[in-house]
Amino acid sequence: MKKKIILLSLIVCSTLSFGFDLNSFTKDIVKDITTTDTKKEQTVKSSLSENTVSKGLKEALKVGVNYATKTLGAQNGYLNNKDVKIPLPENLQKAESIIRKVGGDKIANDLIKSMNSAATKAAPQTAEIFIEAIEKMNLEDAKKILSADEHSATNYFKENTYDKLKELIKPIVNKTMQENSVSKYYDTFNTYYKQYGKEYVENSSVMNLAKNFGVDEYIPSSSEESLDDYVTNKAIDGLFKMISEKEASIRENPVEQTTSILKKVFGN
Repeated sequence: MKKKIILLSLIVCSTLSFGFDLNSFTKDIVKDITTTDTKKEQTVKSSLSENTVSKGLKEALKVGVNYATKTLGAQNGYLNNKDVKIPLPENLQKAESIIRKVGGDKIANDLIKSMNSAATKAAPQTAEIFIEAIEKMNLEDAKKILSADEHSATNYFKENTYDKLKELIKPIVNKTMQENSVSKYYDTFNTYYKQYGKEYVENSSVMNLAKNFGVDEYIPSSSEESLDDYVTNKAIDGLFKMISEKEASIRENPVEQTTSILKKVFGN
């Protein structure tokens, strides 16, 4: 900084003595200085070894995984988080408002809570699966991810491990859902709708109005949906969302760069 001040002082003196175009000449000098500083920063970044880049990226993801599994694994971790809360499956969402209108609030709430509880119980058990997948990321992948946008690592992680994670997580969700009697709540929900909801629809002008406006296809049906797959997918989506948020925070916020390797790779 001191050298830059001296340099600019010399420029002013020279300009006064020889009548140079101060504005134009100074802009060129400042541009050269800025360009030099930028190149120095780029050189520092590019000088990071592949091993360092890989370690930094993996650590950021591990921090994200620990954050996601701990947060969502806490009591009502999914249920009380509006960003990842698991709603009823689409076909049941169509029936939900009708069920609530005919006194089925508790039926709907019990089913929603039981699904989210299953995801919450499964979340902590997924940490090891995620960590193992992170460790398999190679150096070339790490370099490409680091040079892309702030969510690139999570996106890559999702694209390359989603199916395997689903295969591994589904049994956990299935077991937890059995323990939480999700199927019982699901059956109760469907039974309640068939007994009271459909009668409500048939005895009201809802169906006729729907047909008149050509939207009767949106009236609830009795179609079944695999809750195991549905809750598994939603549970994984929630984990990825939380990992993504933490990863972005690590990249952008120096306070989140809590280790030397994170500061080296993501710091400015």
